[in-house]
Order: sequence, then C-alpha cells, then structure tokens
Amino acid sequence: MASLENRPLPSLTAVAIATAIVAGLGGYFVGQASSLGLFQGSRHTKAAKEPVDSDEEEIEESSDEEELDDNGDIQNFTSSKEECKLVLVVRTDLGMTKGKIAAQCSHATLACYKYFLRRAPNSPILQRWERLGQAKVAVQVKSEEELELLQAQAISLGLCAQVIHDAGRTQIASGSATVLGVGPGPKSEVDKVTGHLKLL
Repeated sequence: MASLENRPLPSLTAVAIATAIVAGLGGYFVGQASSLGLFQGSRHTKAAKEPVDSDEEEIEESSDEEELDDNGDIQNFTSSKEECKLVLVVRTDLGMTKGKIAAQCSHATLACYKYFLRRAPNSPILQRWERLGQAKVAVQVKSEEELELLQAQAISLGLCAQVIHDAGRTQIASGSATVLGVGPGPKSEVDKVTGHLKLL
C-alpha cells in the first residue's frame, strides 16, 4: 500500500472537471430551492436584455407581482367527476409570432394557476387537473371584444378567467389584451364558453 506522500497528485483537468460538476450540482439545487420559495427574503433582479438576432424571438419578461383579474368566486363543481381542462383563447388579429403566442399562453396558464392557488388552493378541480396531466387547448378569436365577452361568460359560470395584457416591450402595443385563460374547469363547463371556437 502506497503512503500518502508517494501518491501522485490529481491532474489539473481532473480537478477542473470535479469542480465543474460540484458547481453545476450546487447551482441546480440552489435553483430548485429558489423555485420552491425557500429564499423568500431575497428578491430576484432582472437581467439586462441582451440583443437578439433578427430571426430569434425576444425573451418575454413578466413582473414578480402580476395583477390577477378579480373576477368573483370560483365554483367548486364538487358534483362533477369529469376530466378538467384549461383553454387558452388567443387573439389572432394582433399578428403575434408563434414565439410571442407561446409566451403569452404561458403567462395565461400561470395566471389561472396562481388565481386558483390564492382563491381555492384545495379545489377538487385544481387537484384533478394537476393529477390528470394539466390538459390545455389553444383556440382563436379575432378581436378584443370577443375576448372580453368570453371572459364575462366564463365568470358568470363560476370559472376562472384571466386576461393577459402585454407589457409592450416587443411586438405589440402596451396594454393589449393577448390571451384569455379559461379554467381549469370541467370540460363540459369550459366548452359552454369556448367549445364553438376554432383551434389555433
């Protein structure tokens, strides 16, 4: 058995690789802890926007303090045992690119989810939607008036209905209503609002 004094030292490459692995794992776990809210005392700072190539989509930013539409009480639909879904109603008259639509739909999904967490965190509808794969469907309308009408109809049925208004930093005017999230809710109830719309 070789003594410690006679053992060869690890190469600089091996040390660099080990350091990179430890740093990567550490960063991953810090990121996971942050996303779970374990560092609630610290505020995230926004990184400066880097220039993007003309053929790339600009990165969407949203504030940490999103305003959620206060649209009344959500029904529990406790008697319903059917599958639940979330429908994303996208305005096509704005001429948004695919990347912009994807970002706006993501904002709408998160807004609906946050609304449920604040208003009805133990909702059987939310739990069923989460457990069964978080079904989402994207449909289209051609005007802001249609979007507002659908939101009012959803609210009257006791569904969550969140409209996303763009910050105006990329393609469209600030404050433009881009996407309406309806649900999650029982398919039959959500279809009363959006079932007649064409898929995106």
